[in-house]
Amino acid sequence: MPTDEELMQAVARGDLSAFEQLVLRRQQEAWNAAYRFLNDAAEAEDAAQDAFLKILDAAPRYRPTATFRTYLFRVVTRLCLNRMQKKRPHYVDRLPVSPSADPGPPERLARRETAAAVRRALDDLPPRHRAALTLRHYEVMSYQEIAETMDASVKSVERLLGRGREGLQRLLDEWR
Repeated sequence: MPTDEELMQAVARGDLSAFEQLVLRRQQEAWNAAYRFLNDAAEAEDAAQDAFLKILDAAPRYRPTATFRTYLFRVVTRLCLNRMQKKRPHYVDRLPVSPSADPGPPERLARRETAAAVRRALDDLPPRHRAALTLRHYEVMSYQEIAETMDASVKSVERLLGRGREGLQRLLDEWR
């Protein structure tokens, strides 16, 4: 099975079936990341599709200097940051992440309230802080991957995460 990078190099040579494989392999991750940034399923779908279209358009210039996953998340992140600057957040009652165990009604209610508070707090953070926290904690990316994704230095990522966590803590303390 070819790697993402090998598939992308094939796309650069004009192989659209390789692009189809990449999309099928990575579309859910792209949508998940976009949804966590934008908090809107339709906007996330549009952002994920736009990301793949931009990647297809840029395929002839692609050079595997980082993993394809990092490249994809860089494109998704930039698109989402642009969209977030143009639009105010839309709040939801729950995140589309299902817990592994089936808790009882009180636990489900507490989790929903906590998730909604975290979502509101994330939405109130500056977009770059929110992006760094989302990539680190939801997409489980390393500092280096986040730096590559956000086109920043590792030191900048550390500062963004630190400031983002401080802001998140302050906002959640207010909620409590």
